Amino acid sequence: MLLGVNIDHIAVLREARKINDPNPLDAISICKLAGANQITIHLREDRRHIHDEDAKLICQLSPLPVNLECAIDENIIDTICELKPLRATLVPEKREEVTTEGGLDLKTNFDKIRKAIKKLHDNEIEVSLFIDPDLKMIELASQLNVEWIELHTGSFANIYAMLYSNLANTHHCIKELDLPREELKELLTKSKKELKTASKKANELNLKVAAGHGLNYQNVTSITSIKTIEELNIGQSIIARSVFTGLEKAIKEMKELL
Repeated sequence: MLLGVNIDHIAVLREARKINDPNPLDAISICKLAGANQITIHLREDRRHIHDEDAKLICQLSPLPVNLECAIDENIIDTICELKPLRATLVPEKREEVTTEGGLDLKTNFDKIRKAIKKLHDNEIEVSLFIDPDLKMIELASQLNVEWIELHTGSFANIYAMLYSNLANTHHCIKELDLPREELKELLTKSKKELKTASKKANELNLKVAAGHGLNYQNVTSITSIKTIEELNIGQSIIARSVFTGLEKAIKEMKELL
């Protein structure tokens, strides 16, 4: 299974103090040496972490393929076409969210998404759609003629954290998942089954399947057992561990789990 390392959170650290350190670009060679297969970044409309100059230099200088996550906003799509990463992953965005909270609604935004895909394809950029593990969304993705989908694993990760970590006893407790353990176990089984069924359906429709969001060193092996998923994009947990172990070791440890 391939690993895309999302380096957004290096920029989050930089922006916390509004200075020029740490620089996300410095991570690229370390990611390559550690065995990462891809660099993933998210150029948000509000530029809260990765900025245009970051994206430009990373796309120009990265020895690894670049997967650039972005909204379907026309101005953002034009910017992506200028940067020419290997892949653009179209994601939903809300200004007030801390991180991406769900998959793209392909039904409601079908025509706008199709227009964005055409522009990206015209610029020889392959396209992935970040969607929930929903069979209707898989079918719509196939109709949009993209190369990839990326399944949103946030629900799975949240359930896993409430079941197997100390999250429930912290101020970050997810109230709607503050449930009896047996109920959480049933929800986790259901969530993993949805991911497995969705990825299998996507493969049948000739879509390559990636997955990501909330994956970490504790829960990732549950996803690696789904053989129809061929790539994981992981960021926050790797960067968080690197604070204590160094980035190269953090990536190598994740690669071993994959």
